[in-house]
Amino acid sequence: MTRPRTASERFVAQLPTRTRSRVEVIYSPILEIKPLPVTVDVTGMRGLIFTSANAVNAAVSLGVARDIPAFCVGPATTATANAAGWEAHMVGASAEELVGYLLKHRPDSPLLHLRGVHSRGNIAERLTESGLTVREQPVYQQHLLPLTPQATTIARGEIPVIAPLFSPRTARHFADIWPGSAPLWLVAISAATADPLYSLDHLHLKISKQPTPKKMRKAVKKLVKHVMRVEGGEATD
Repeated sequence: MTRPRTASERFVAQLPTRTRSRVEVIYSPILEIKPLPVTVDVTGMRGLIFTSANAVNAAVSLGVARDIPAFCVGPATTATANAAGWEAHMVGASAEELVGYLLKHRPDSPLLHLRGVHSRGNIAERLTESGLTVREQPVYQQHLLPLTPQATTIARGEIPVIAPLFSPRTARHFADIWPGSAPLWLVAISAATADPLYSLDHLHLKISKQPTPKKMRKAVKKLVKHVMRVEGGEATD
């Protein structure tokens, strides 16, 4: 598992028991999330945009006010924002769906998109060009990390490895640092995430039907079953 440890453990815990019992889980976060030392001024803002749970957690750590609504991408981000005290609304499973929803329903603005330093989609720019006033502010940094020694050893072995990848940036980094000869089975949350992975020597690359945790869990479950049929024995996730 290459996500930050808490997110990886949450994902694994929600896999079916049968799936978990058939793999050995190796945690090797290749991305570290750190809130930025910034001040977030929401004076005059009529709502927030969250495209990741990381942004929600950073906003909490920075003391961002909870008295305006939050428009969110995906169930995990929405649930995190609701739990933190925002009136959170899921308005799409992807950034594209969020943009489409906001342009169709045109909530009161200005809105503030709280995001990571590295972000895709140009959400604020596109919405502003279409008549909604949207600002953006980075509130967390994503630091790339190497594989752990344990993961490196596994990668250089012979046991099949299943690697779920959850963003284009982590997929590019994974492709850059993968040292291995182990049989590699990949799961990507989106086509954009899959693109950097084609350069790797892999046996199979499965793309989630939708960019959501639920669909990713389903894709991992199917791939584990497939690996067990093809390879036999034990797989590493």
